[in-house]
Amino acid sequence: QVHLEESGGGLVQAGGSLRLSCAASKRTLSTYAMGWYRQAPDKEREFVAAITRSDFEARYGDSVKGRFTISRDNSRDTVFLEMNNLKPDDKAVYKCGSEMNIDQLTTGVVAFWGQGTQVTVSS
Repeated sequence: QVHLEESGGGLVQAGGSLRLSCAASKRTLSTYAMGWYRQAPDKEREFVAAITRSDFEARYGDSVKGRFTISRDNSRDTVFLEMNNLKPDDKAVYKCGSEMNIDQLTTGVVAFWGQGTQVTVSS
């Protein structure tokens, strides 16, 4: 099994930036496609971004295109989410997840989840 742990969340003003990290426990991150998701208290879980295991393709949810960037460093078993120009609507718990391929992640099929990190954006 893969244990995933997110970090980097916090409070930021609208227009600011945060960088989230998701680290895998057993040096197996390169085996999986990785994704980021978020969920606000009054909303369903939302797909944010995903990246293939080989780092050749990335996909983004419509609400974050042009503002967020997903990347990975398999040598450090870590995936990142760079969030720029944050908006109050970006406030949510952000979780990373892993699956065999990016198509599964895009539709919300996730084998392993992290616990999540809170992102709060003030206006």
